[in-house]
Amino acid sequence: MSEPLSLSVIVPVWQEAGTIVKTLQALQPLRDSGHEVIVVDAGSPDATAELAHAWCDRVVASGKGRAVQMNAGASVAQGNVLLFLHADTRLPGSALVELERFRQSRCGWGRFDVTLSGRRPLFRVIAWFMNRRSRLTGICTGDQAIFVRQDVFEALGGFHEIPLMEDVELSRRLRLVSRPFCIADPVVTDSRRWEQNGPWRTILLMWRLRWRYWRGDSPESLAQAYRTDVRNASE
Repeated sequence: MSEPLSLSVIVPVWQEAGTIVKTLQALQPLRDSGHEVIVVDAGSPDATAELAHAWCDRVVASGKGRAVQMNAGASVAQGNVLLFLHADTRLPGSALVELERFRQSRCGWGRFDVTLSGRRPLFRVIAWFMNRRSRLTGICTGDQAIFVRQDVFEALGGFHEIPLMEDVELSRRLRLVSRPFCIADPVVTDSRRWEQNGPWRTILLMWRLRWRYWRGDSPESLAQAYRTDVRNASE
């Protein structure tokens, strides 16, 4: 029988002063159960790092970029399972029970189903397709709170430090280890990005970027296209 679950939740942040305390407060039951929460700040000019200190086990300073940040957090993590959590995503109350089931399984990694916080029926449809696609392909996104055994993550060399698609790229390598352990009880991801940029515009952008990635376009060019589209949507 494998050793019990020891979880390290790694939260990459950038200018989250308005929400970081609420994000971390939701993780206090995990800390109360003996697990650790690591916040990785990429030099936010606001008070994100200062506010985080009272609500996590460690604040790590790193370079910019989610992949860079998540690798920095993983490098100091003490747990045997690493969970990478976006600052706008909330874990379900059953997370520890489900992750203990994962720990006892033969899978090397996994993810949660996801739902979006907005009330529009379209958001339920979007989430259903995200979860269905992930189950069929074994490819996961950061919104689904990817988790991985620490030794597997280390053996694979962590995230490739690219500006976009780092979650998809890691999933492709993790599939060589095992199929993902899929937890049906969903995480809840803030729908603000979808609402600000428009649901259909965001869907088309994500599919277009994913298609270009599979075609072989560089992550750098995809990141530039993403920034341009988001900027145009806000104008």
